Amino acid sequence: MAQVQRMSRLMVKTLRDDPADAETLNHKLLVRAGYVRRTAAGIWSWLPLGKKVLENVARVVREEMDAMGGQEVLLPALLPKEPYEATGRWEEYGPELFRLKDRKGAEYLLGPTHEEIFTQLVKDQCSSYKDLPVILYQIQAKYRDEARPRAGILRGREFLMKDSYSFDTADEGLAQSYALHREAYIKIFNRLGLDHRIVSAVSGAMGGSASEEFLAPAPAGEDTFVDCPACDYAANTEAVTFVAPAVEGVEHPAVEELDTPDTPTIESLAEYLGVPASATLKNLLVKVDGEIVAVGVPGDREVDLGKLGEHLAPAVVELVTAEDFEGRDDLVRGYVGPQGLQKVRYIADPRIAAGTSWITGANKQGVHAKNVVAGRDFEVDEYLDVVVVEAGDPCPKCGTGLRLDRAIEIGHIFQLGRKYADAFQLDVLGKEGKPVRVTMGSYGIGVSRAVAALAEQTADAQGLCWPKEIAPADVHVVAAGKALQTELALDVAEKLGTAGVRVLVDDRAGVSPGVKFTDAELIGVPQILVAGRRSAEGVLELKDRKTGEREELTVEEAIARLTA
Repeated sequence: MAQVQRMSRLMVKTLRDDPADAETLNHKLLVRAGYVRRTAAGIWSWLPLGKKVLENVARVVREEMDAMGGQEVLLPALLPKEPYEATGRWEEYGPELFRLKDRKGAEYLLGPTHEEIFTQLVKDQCSSYKDLPVILYQIQAKYRDEARPRAGILRGREFLMKDSYSFDTADEGLAQSYALHREAYIKIFNRLGLDHRIVSAVSGAMGGSASEEFLAPAPAGEDTFVDCPACDYAANTEAVTFVAPAVEGVEHPAVEELDTPDTPTIESLAEYLGVPASATLKNLLVKVDGEIVAVGVPGDREVDLGKLGEHLAPAVVELVTAEDFEGRDDLVRGYVGPQGLQKVRYIADPRIAAGTSWITGANKQGVHAKNVVAGRDFEVDEYLDVVVVEAGDPCPKCGTGLRLDRAIEIGHIFQLGRKYADAFQLDVLGKEGKPVRVTMGSYGIGVSRAVAALAEQTADAQGLCWPKEIAPADVHVVAAGKALQTELALDVAEKLGTAGVRVLVDDRAGVSPGVKFTDAELIGVPQILVAGRRSAEGVLELKDRKTGEREELTVEEAIARLTA
């Protein structure tokens, strides 16, 4: 028997106005509809309606994980420091890792992900190839010390996540486990009603090789992704690569220095010389683990520091400061050029290909140089794709101009390989009687983020509009106000509940019909059944929350429709 929840007894307080600090749709509506309340910055309490939605998302995830052969466990969120030191992630995670000490001074962390602990668990439990493959998962609170928590539950310091881990004896097995997760994720997000894209991604602090993100397009999304209108290519902007075209063998004039006073920026230089910014070479100075490194990109492009950081991880990348120029005659602020740099590693975007000619700094105050040719006048130590991707950049697969869009990351899958197995010497006895190093995959779904993504994608001007699979109820029965209407509403609600329908019934006394109707729209249950002006005749009005379609039905017809 499904539960009938009476709003007269439900802890829910709806709000007419948006919270003052709310910027995103999910933040505004989830608070206004009484689903969540802020406890502290980035920390949220889930109220009865919100908890139902959260649990429904977790149920769908759990069902599909079980169906693919996953086994659910629950590991602690409070974890010892030592396993994360062994993999280097104690330092790599930086300030986003919650660190703490117990009364004896031992150091711990609140888990952001659990690769280390799952690896240790399998090392303890599995000793033979016969014990593998195995896929383990949990649905658990994770923690990240966000500097600026924002967007409601979308970017919090505590969040609910499904993380799973596969363990295989061979790379072929890892590929199969990865494919199983990929297919399960598609089923999960389809069942949840989430519009999503699968895009190529980078692994970041997780490590590993192959990596894909599942993104839910939404204006509130913190990720930017590209897709190609002509082929199936899609990628996170940090994973987009550029294939440099072949450069024709052209004889370039010798380097010529130009007096360019007061032109420390690309914009001022291009205006002074009357050339497009794309003809100039921009050289950004950064520090990589404290060492000064120059990064060259075309003058009309920007360096993507996130992309650069991913390429150079686990090294720490930061911008240089004024103090870094002191005592360095070869580094003239605003006039740096790759030619003549002393003991400075030079990284360049592939667009700075050998044979291309540029206008760039001459390493002298107020002076630039033209006809500076890559491969002739300076050497590139390493080519990395580090520019900010722009709409119209060529698709790496077919060359068509790419499109840009915003999205919420709702899932991420990684082929980790043996990074963590190597750190903990995770071996099993193979078929030949010799130790075999285990290979791993790591797979995450943001359960609480999926709630936010659904709110962003499905809401309308009136409020939330949940898909049936995860809504807090199947039908919202509204008693328009009079005693007869309330009696009919409760009677219908009980009959629906007995038939297995999840029912939310608004039987609140002293609340006007207008407020009840507004709350029903705001709360967003898929079907709204109103006991109104024709209650004495046993006639109800059924409204589809998403389409707005209405029809009058007898009690029997309404029950038959909603239990079909």
